[in-house]
Amino acid sequence: FHAKDDIPEVRREVFSLLMRHDLEFFAVVKDKRKVLGYVRQQNERDNSYRYHPNKLYDLTVRRLFKERLHQRDQYEIVFAKRGKRDRTQALMSALEMAQKRFAEKWHLEKQAAITVKAQWSKERGELQATDYFLWALQRLYERREDRYLNYVWPKFKLVQDIDDTREAGYGRYYTQKSPLSLGTIKEQPGI
Repeated sequence: FHAKDDIPEVRREVFSLLMRHDLEFFAVVKDKRKVLGYVRQQNERDNSYRYHPNKLYDLTVRRLFKERLHQRDQYEIVFAKRGKRDRTQALMSALEMAQKRFAEKWHLEKQAAITVKAQWSKERGELQATDYFLWALQRLYERREDRYLNYVWPKFKLVQDIDDTREAGYGRYYTQKSPLSLGTIKEQPGI
């Protein structure tokens, strides 16, 4: 299943199936216009600078797992394969960095073992579920359409909008007590 490609009838059934399972979803949101502004700024400073999407992906991985790798003795984290390159080691490094920073901040000595795998979405139902949750989130931010997110919101544990710095420099956190909606997201110019 792939939310953007599935017909509405299939999408409805997948969303209904997701709601029947004990799931929790966490996400990090990054504004593409902020990324573009950063790239332009870097190009002004150094005209040889080139944007690398993998760096953005690694940043969001670190933010997503920053406070989640200390609660158990071990973790198996499965990422969706993207493109032809194997990024398992790069993603492992991003996770280790997040884990190390958290341990240093809270003076933790023991760190959980982490195993990283990369698989195609068609091979893992968890990745397909993630695709559906992300699709609902994307529809809210890019198309200002909240019906899909509203339907699956009970499964959302945390959404970190790291570019919405209206209230705090680290961004805005949306939870069940502070829900994400059209009314709470930062108004985007030109939309």
